[in-house]
Amino acid sequence: MTSPRMGADAVPGRVPDVWGKIPPRNKNFTGRDELLDRLRAGITGNVTAVVPHALHGLGGVGKTQMAVEYAYRYRPEYDLVWWIPADQPVLVRSSLAGLASHLGLPSAAASGIEDAANAVLDALRRGDPYSNWLLIFDNADQPEELIDSLPHGPGHVLITSRNHRWDGVVDTVAVDVFTRAESAEFLRKRVPRGVDRAEAERLADALGDLPLALEQAGALQAETGMSVEEYLRLLRERTSQLLAEGKPTEYPASMTAAWGLSVSALDRTLPEAIDLLRCCAFFGPEPIPRDLFSQPKASLGPRLTRLLADPIQLSRVIAELGRYALARLDNQSRTLQVHRLIQALLRDELPEDAKERIRHEVHLLMAGYAPANSENRLGWPRFFNLLGHIGPTELAGCQAPDVRTLALNMVRYLVVSGDYVSARALAEDFVERWAKDSGEDHYDVLNVHLELAIVLRELGQFGASAELSRKTKTIARRTLGPDDELTLRFLRGDGADMRAGGDFQSAKASDEEALRLHRGKFGDADSRTLLALNNLALDYALSGDYVGSRRLHEEAYQAQLVLDPEAGNPNRLLIAWSGLARAVRLCGDYLEACDFGEDAYAFGVEQLGAEHIWTLRTQRDLSIASRRSAEYDRALELASDVHARCLRLFGLDNPDTLASAMALSNVHRSMGNLEEAHELAADTVRRYPSVYGKDHPYHHGCVGNLAVLRRLMGDPANARQLNDTAINGLESKLGRDHHYTLTVALNLVSDLSALGKAEDAARLGEETLRRLRTSLGDEHPLASACAANLSLDYEALGRSEDAAALRERTEEVYRTTLGPEHPDARIFLERRRIDTDFDPAPV
Repeated sequence: MTSPRMGADAVPGRVPDVWGKIPPRNKNFTGRDELLDRLRAGITGNVTAVVPHALHGLGGVGKTQMAVEYAYRYRPEYDLVWWIPADQPVLVRSSLAGLASHLGLPSAAASGIEDAANAVLDALRRGDPYSNWLLIFDNADQPEELIDSLPHGPGHVLITSRNHRWDGVVDTVAVDVFTRAESAEFLRKRVPRGVDRAEAERLADALGDLPLALEQAGALQAETGMSVEEYLRLLRERTSQLLAEGKPTEYPASMTAAWGLSVSALDRTLPEAIDLLRCCAFFGPEPIPRDLFSQPKASLGPRLTRLLADPIQLSRVIAELGRYALARLDNQSRTLQVHRLIQALLRDELPEDAKERIRHEVHLLMAGYAPANSENRLGWPRFFNLLGHIGPTELAGCQAPDVRTLALNMVRYLVVSGDYVSARALAEDFVERWAKDSGEDHYDVLNVHLELAIVLRELGQFGASAELSRKTKTIARRTLGPDDELTLRFLRGDGADMRAGGDFQSAKASDEEALRLHRGKFGDADSRTLLALNNLALDYALSGDYVGSRRLHEEAYQAQLVLDPEAGNPNRLLIAWSGLARAVRLCGDYLEACDFGEDAYAFGVEQLGAEHIWTLRTQRDLSIASRRSAEYDRALELASDVHARCLRLFGLDNPDTLASAMALSNVHRSMGNLEEAHELAADTVRRYPSVYGKDHPYHHGCVGNLAVLRRLMGDPANARQLNDTAINGLESKLGRDHHYTLTVALNLVSDLSALGKAEDAARLGEETLRRLRTSLGDEHPLASACAANLSLDYEALGRSEDAAALRERTEEVYRTTLGPEHPDARIFLERRRIDTDFDPAPV
């Protein structure tokens, strides 16, 4: 590993191999040589934070500009320089993940944001492929929110922050106002004509040497040709006026006065620019998309409406804001950004009624910019651009229909893109505010309650979801009627709540009614009808009608392809696709399920990302199909990966994590790794009741899996006890003929045989085989496994003719279905017992 280059070793003019998203260099940057030297000396300790002097915690001292200058000044010494906006911790990981491809790592689209970010941090730590790297985290607020995302290793980390708590975490360099000499030098550079040193020093004294105030003054003089004497006179008048008003202020008076002069001057020449600037003050401090202002709205103020309708004038206004140093423009990303201190000053000088009016105009602009369809991935970048502005603009408080539609669509966007934690936070915020403003019966409140119920269900909080859904559906039926679209959406969720409660038959009946009502209201080919069809297909599978489930899933998949040929809605298409792949596997067509499932999984990774919940569910199903096809290495790879992701993303006590743990346990058992399999199965059995309840069929099914392992590890007596308990639980919930019950019964037969109870084993085996053939057919793999094991029990009892006949018939079935090389067929031919297992399906 090489050590970081120092200045003497760097090649002058050299550009790093990776130069990512560094803001343009400030051509007027002045001084700070001592600070930059201190920063360069201190940064060799890996992590350094640039914070303001204690007297200037609100900003304006030039922390970000110093970081930018450091990047440009020392870039010959680095192989990689990467800029990370850290205003919102949730976006830091995305910025880190964006580095992956530059380091020869799988992109976030292929591996997921979290895995890509972690891989980047690991590569930086190892210095592979670059040991000379610099990462700059700009505007990091709370240390505890960022500390896990800071890379360690041979490179350097630079942080800018207004928060002095970084002092106790990393080395810091405090940035104060300019020295008087730096102020004078800056002004003479910023205003190249008409400012001598004495005038510059007078101006710097009046402005307190605050860099942001000096930038305001220099820009105003450069644009207007105003003399220093005139500027100082106006500044004195403005400052006296502020003091006379007696308003308490936490901002430096010099900054407030300088800002006011710039605004007044621009207001006289181009008043529309101030209208736009005031709009920008009510956004968040993050970049604002230029295209947001290309949405003229008749309900805006008349000057702003005229401005937005004139693209040429709009471009001029935005350019003037940049020239007057009132906004920072980024032409590459087509954004403009206003310093948070200027935003605060702009807001504070407005009366309350003007604040409310402008804030409302901002809401309308955001609503006009947002796509109408939150589920079409082509519009997702726009929702992402707005995400950082939802809270700062106080969007939850707006009651305009278009704005509430934006709020609902933002929650839906987060759901379909897989960010359930953020979706929940937003939905709960909207629920609280809207219910207070509009009442529990209002349509918008019912709508956001529905979205929150969906989010809770996806997060595995089934009880809370069902309770919220029941309560709100009752109100919806009473106020909107039973066939209103919103009421029908609640009805679509009823089946999921019933499945989560283990009542599969009631879920099927509910979903049959929901599908009938959807077809009557929307038609067969509507996407809402197809969601209802998918739900019913899942009910069919949970009821043991695999053929019927496959037929319904195929109908939904084919119809969804027609609706969405370009994957504008990949979430719904993947739901149909993965459901069909699962149904194919349940029918016993394992190879076809693998081939079809691989395509579905690749689609999910490409369109939704590796860590989207439906990509993960598709991956888990593919691991099961691979295991059933005896592709154990592939099954282990998939199952290990999906379990690790679910564990990291959702925690231990989550239904998707537990289902993934059981899938991984089953792979380990199939490969002979009994200790690993047992550890996972036992832990899952302990945890399942906290998610679904102790009487849920999934819990009993997992107990059956644990019993198989106990027998294989030499304790058939305990296995029998566990299987007896599981069968009793399943039979009371689902009945004796359900395939879950029969799967456990098949394993109980093996327990009895291992305990020397051949007659009991044969008797239960005969009954189980009869029921399996009736429910699943003679050629289903479960029926074949039961027949294979029963032939062994017949032989143990001396019933040679019965055994031979059954073996002949079973061998023929294996030859025409799974093939003679399948592990089940080989185990049968070797006269060993076949073990069966259970895999929980999504509800």
